[in-house]
Amino acid sequence: MSRYDFAAQRLFVDAPLTKSARIALSREQANYLLNVLRLDAGDSVIVFNGRDGEWRAVLADTGRKSASLDVEEILRGQEAGPDLDYLFAPLKHARLDYMVQKAVEMGAARLRPVLTRRTQAHRVNLERMRANVIEAAEQCGILTLPEIEEPLAVEKMLAQWPQDRLLVFCDEDAPMADPVAALRSRAQAGAPIAVLIGPEGGFDPAERAMLMKMEQTLAISLGPRILRADTAAVAALAVVQAAFGG
Repeated sequence: MSRYDFAAQRLFVDAPLTKSARIALSREQANYLLNVLRLDAGDSVIVFNGRDGEWRAVLADTGRKSASLDVEEILRGQEAGPDLDYLFAPLKHARLDYMVQKAVEMGAARLRPVLTRRTQAHRVNLERMRANVIEAAEQCGILTLPEIEEPLAVEKMLAQWPQDRLLVFCDEDAPMADPVAALRSRAQAGAPIAVLIGPEGGFDPAERAMLMKMEQTLAISLGPRILRADTAAVAALAVVQAAFGG
């Protein structure tokens, strides 16, 4: 039997969570609970804010277009996830939405758009990304919301790369060996890691040369198939989780 109740309604709130706190819901949240889900005063909702763990709350002060929640008891304490950065060349809307949602599900702590010479979309809607982060976290029982960083050119990103963070470069030209074993040979569980997925069409040769010159870079293969960037994201993050758990 699952240890988590996936049937319970779960809601992200941007407010401190403590016992007996009262939280005013946004108009959109109130409409969703009252008019879409048809909840009534006294019905339970699970709430989290990414900082204070997960709590059970009940609907109170319901009106036609407004509602509040009374926080009653903590269900799970806040958990620290893996120190895992997910770096990616932005894609167009629907595929970027999918990729962001899957990165959240797979435990990414930070989402970092990287602009390359072959990037498809140079304008990134950070508010849309955040909405996808919240939706995925609500649906999958995740407590910590990944940070979302501003887009950065790959050259600038590499110039300021920290010495202690392994950069897992998913390279179609890397030898096809065991990627899990390769990861375990270079890092230990809990060590800071970043996974980098390039754009459709791969990195420019000059960009690839810059990546391979860095001592923190570990190039791994995801197998013999050519994967779309959003598919490669799921595969790469699954490899990291297989190597280190979490």
